Amino acid sequence: MDRRTFLKTTVATTAALCQSRAFALEAENAYRKNIGIQLYTLRNPIAKDAPGTLKAVAAAGYKQVELYGFPQADAMISAAKDAGLAIHSSHFEWDSVVNPKDEGMSDFRKTLDAAKAVGLKHLVIPYLADKNRSTLDDYKKVAAHSNKAAALAKEAGIQLAYHNHNFEFAPKDGGKSGYDVFIEEFSPDMKFEIDVFWVKAAGLDPVELVTRLKGRVSQLHLKDLKQGIQGPSYGTGLPADAFQELGDGIIAMEPILVAAKAAGVEHCHVEQDQSPDPLASIRQSIAYLGSL
Repeated sequence: MDRRTFLKTTVATTAALCQSRAFALEAENAYRKNIGIQLYTLRNPIAKDAPGTLKAVAAAGYKQVELYGFPQADAMISAAKDAGLAIHSSHFEWDSVVNPKDEGMSDFRKTLDAAKAVGLKHLVIPYLADKNRSTLDDYKKVAAHSNKAAALAKEAGIQLAYHNHNFEFAPKDGGKSGYDVFIEEFSPDMKFEIDVFWVKAAGLDPVELVTRLKGRVSQLHLKDLKQGIQGPSYGTGLPADAFQELGDGIIAMEPILVAAKAAGVEHCHVEQDQSPDPLASIRQSIAYLGSL
């Protein structure tokens, strides 16, 4: 590289970094101002004391929650409302879409009715069982069902999305992955909820993926990956301490927030699948976001 090219590159890089930091430090940053928490993080405290746990979530500074297990989520919904927390999104019982019992997707239609009653604007397919992800054809079938369900959801004023783990990125026939199938075959009505931890665990760059899927990502899950975890990994059986509070691992969150804004992401939710003290963990993570 000659000196002129080097200087141009340095100036451009510095400008980009300054722009990035200015965005992340902005007090009214939309994601920081309205940060959510995926309540699966707090499943054990919620089982013991939902009202007290959700009050603690609000006291920590979170503004919204993402439910899990919908429509079996009445205790969470009631506690969140009492704590003054917004509820825009939920993970739900995915078989109603992935393995529908009838052509009309009657079970998913019931879920949509329940979601409308609660006021949800997002429903998210949270997982795939082994039988639904063995081959690329399995993923194509899931995509077809998801597109059909997304059209029904759109009619109800609800956005359907798919939440990834790391298994979707495993190379299959010809090096193609299940996630590649979803990128190719999801309709415009069907979106992605990108979990940055699992993307990184699969050996990929979350910023690159969010950027590449601009306009197709509705929400993000923010969680951190422990230093030293060998990858890429395509199995969900990582050690419990692989899941770290934001800022304690190897995933830089600031560039992800910048990419999220540029890609049109609506909501960001903190999540930590495993923690010996989940309430302490979510307090640490929101403090980290506030320090950026």
